[in-house]
Amino acid sequence: IGLPLSKAEITRSGIGETSVRIAESVREDDVYIINTGCGAVNTALMELCIMIHACKIASAKRITAVIPLFPYSRQDKKDKSRAPITAKLVANMIQKAGCDHVIVSIVYLFEDQIQGFFDVPVDNVCHLYSPYMTSAHFAYFSLKLYAEPSAILYIRTHFNIDDVVIVSPDAGGAKRATSIADRLGVDFALFHKERKKANEVSRMVLVGHVRDKIAILVDDMADTCGTLCLAAQHLSEAGVSKVYAIVTHGILSGNALKSVKESALEKLIVTNTLPQTENQAACSKIEVIDIGVVLGEVIRRSHYGESVSKLFHEVPY
Repeated sequence: IGLPLSKAEITRSGIGETSVRIAESVREDDVYIINTGCGAVNTALMELCIMIHACKIASAKRITAVIPLFPYSRQDKKDKSRAPITAKLVANMIQKAGCDHVIVSIVYLFEDQIQGFFDVPVDNVCHLYSPYMTSAHFAYFSLKLYAEPSAILYIRTHFNIDDVVIVSPDAGGAKRATSIADRLGVDFALFHKERKKANEVSRMVLVGHVRDKIAILVDDMADTCGTLCLAAQHLSEAGVSKVYAIVTHGILSGNALKSVKESALEKLIVTNTLPQTENQAACSKIEVIDIGVVLGEVIRRSHYGESVSKLFHEVPY
């Protein structure tokens, strides 16, 4: 969008406390704070909240948090007794810090449970305003910006569509994968998987026809890459010509890079919601899709009060 980064000073004390000072005036400005849940997530989250609060008491007109990867996004439901919904807690923290608007770059992260995340009614997270909101509510909205258009553009420009089959590595991602497959007009397949424990898959069963096709696995996150690599192995054994994976958030923790190197994957394509320079240097199979243009256009449209729904279906080039 052609603007320089504003100046801010962030320091930490000897006991780890974060101190933030905004080094220029933000009075009556429309402020956009960009932060993402990578590295030391707790530190990044506190920096975000403190910076929001600093802008709020410095009389900023409106504060928008741009969060490519929402912290604690996988803790989005109560899946066992006495388990917290930490993503809701994080949403409340950001709101209470003084944030007026949130832009998140997420693929189908929040579905039915979204209504439990915020203290304002939310009907459809793709809509900026709920018909049930009144002037008594906080002006707090969540915008779900799909990375799907960027993935579709990449597939169209790098593959022969007639040879492609879209594959979901689990049943939970079927909606995401079928959406991409329908828009491309290609076949769809999925894996049914059983887990021994978190991040450890014990058994996968392929459902669908993939023989002699270029299989493209699509997922929201690649953490340890155990599921993706196992799925790639099964696809290779099922007779596909090549296997690729397109993932929104490349967390790539633990032995993920080693697993990707040794896997049947030709490439693992991720977006830059998280920094990927070191990962690309360590593994030649990592390729990055830049979503900076998309986020920049969302910020521009948000500032000028323009519709952003167009960006759910196409990349602004």
